[in-house]
Amino acid sequence: MTTTSSPCINWCDIDPANGYCFGCFRTLAEIADWSNLSDSEKLGVWETLKVRKSQAG
Repeated sequence: MTTTSSPCINWCDIDPANGYCFGCFRTLAEIADWSNLSDSEKLGVWETLKVRKSQAG
């Protein structure tokens, strides 16, 4: 797996409190757009996910 591969872990359930997937911490828009993002955009999402995960505990 590379950092440009999908962060999906097949636990697709959106948290209504923050709009993030419980499994991968992406928003619905990030999930829907993933295949259309450039590698640099995907890397940017990965960086955002690190922050979201750390804030979630």
